[in-house]
Amino acid sequence: MLMIHSRDGPKEEKKMKNKAFLAGLLLGALVFGGTTAYAAGVVANLSTQSIYVDGQQVSMTAYSIGGNNYVKLRDIGKAVGFNVYWDNGVKIDSDAAFTGVAPTQAVDANSTAVTIPQSDAKLTLKVGDTVQCDDGTTYAITDMGRYDSSAFSAGPLGALPAATCDWNSFPTVELPRAEARHIRNSAGDYLFVRNFYESRRMQYTIQNLAGNDPQTSENGKLKYDLKGTPYVRIQLSIDADKTAQSFWPWKESELTDQFKSCPIGTYQMEAWDVYLNGAFQYTEYLIYAL
Repeated sequence: MLMIHSRDGPKEEKKMKNKAFLAGLLLGALVFGGTTAYAAGVVANLSTQSIYVDGQQVSMTAYSIGGNNYVKLRDIGKAVGFNVYWDNGVKIDSDAAFTGVAPTQAVDANSTAVTIPQSDAKLTLKVGDTVQCDDGTTYAITDMGRYDSSAFSAGPLGALPAATCDWNSFPTVELPRAEARHIRNSAGDYLFVRNFYESRRMQYTIQNLAGNDPQTSENGKLKYDLKGTPYVRIQLSIDADKTAQSFWPWKESELTDQFKSCPIGTYQMEAWDVYLNGAFQYTEYLIYAL
């Protein structure tokens, strides 16, 4: 029977008790799935031992390794009452209640954090910039080395496509709301920034395809049906219930193939700059046709 004891008391007493408790269990903070797991050649079987905290039985997955029971550090934190979260490494706050996520950092009123503009002008963040995120936190940019190399297989992208048909025949395409989504998980600290400039690249590519295809255009102008509905409709956001096709780096062929498979219809598209632990990773392109 695996027992975990704790009791209420002064803050410092609880802090010392939790630290001592953690010291003995940190090496057993393993994350496995299923009934048997393998790590570094060690076989871990799902334990059938009951687990009690302060005399009350709790539901907590444990694994038996060499006659000893091991449980997830997150589960211990949740049961005993301290926070465990990922923030560029496993972090423990023995004075904070369990949430499983890093504490939110308030944005300083005097902060010089970059607010993502509601504009399709090209935005290139630089090392040292901090971004004001939608969740109220700030995100520090620490590495832009991939921006013009591995982010785009052939190097920096050129200018946006020029019109090869009458773009005025297409309905006006409005920008969605600017977003800087901040997500922390076991893989690290992510930032996703809407890239309106690259969203326009997708839009203009589809417009040129539609304006030069006899199924969707006539004399270089977009066709409309008898009800006034355009043969091709473009939206620079993707409905939440849709599963989009995703690709990176930029390849015009991805949109060309999508268009040829279904010329007439609505095209929902987005482009996002992806950062991990402060470092730029790539620009991701998403498209959904219906």
